Amino acid sequence: MTSFFPDYNVCFAVWLALSVADHTHNGTAWKWLRLLPHQNRLIFSRHTQIGLLRLLTNASVMGKQTLTLRKARDVYDRWLQDPRVDFYPEPRNIDAGFRQATEPFAAKPASRWVGDCWLLACAAGNQAMLVTFDRAVVEFARNQGHTAVIPS
Repeated sequence: MTSFFPDYNVCFAVWLALSVADHTHNGTAWKWLRLLPHQNRLIFSRHTQIGLLRLLTNASVMGKQTLTLRKARDVYDRWLQDPRVDFYPEPRNIDAGFRQATEPFAAKPASRWVGDCWLLACAAGNQAMLVTFDRAVVEFARNQGHTAVIPS
């Protein structure tokens, strides 16, 4: 069994692409998901749960399709009913992994990378592959010895 940890960042949001039919990457994300063997798992963490809820309720992201928080929770709850989807709490060793992931940015401003590094640390701590449409994150992950993939 392979576990996958989908990204939630706005432009590269795999969870958002899977949840919103009009998302630019919806077709690609669903094609990728349908090709996965059923024993594989998609993982939500508290961070990705909050991220998905935030994006679904954000008018700047969703436009006329903006959801109320209740409806956004319904989207999340439907995901949890899918047998391929699990919620994993933060790994016990997350701080060490997060510090290691952020070390390349220690001497510079890194606001964009902080969230990406957190996702990498969560994925690594859960022995999962990060899934993102962000090619820069995939390259960074590979350079750091992590596994990240782009749905295709």
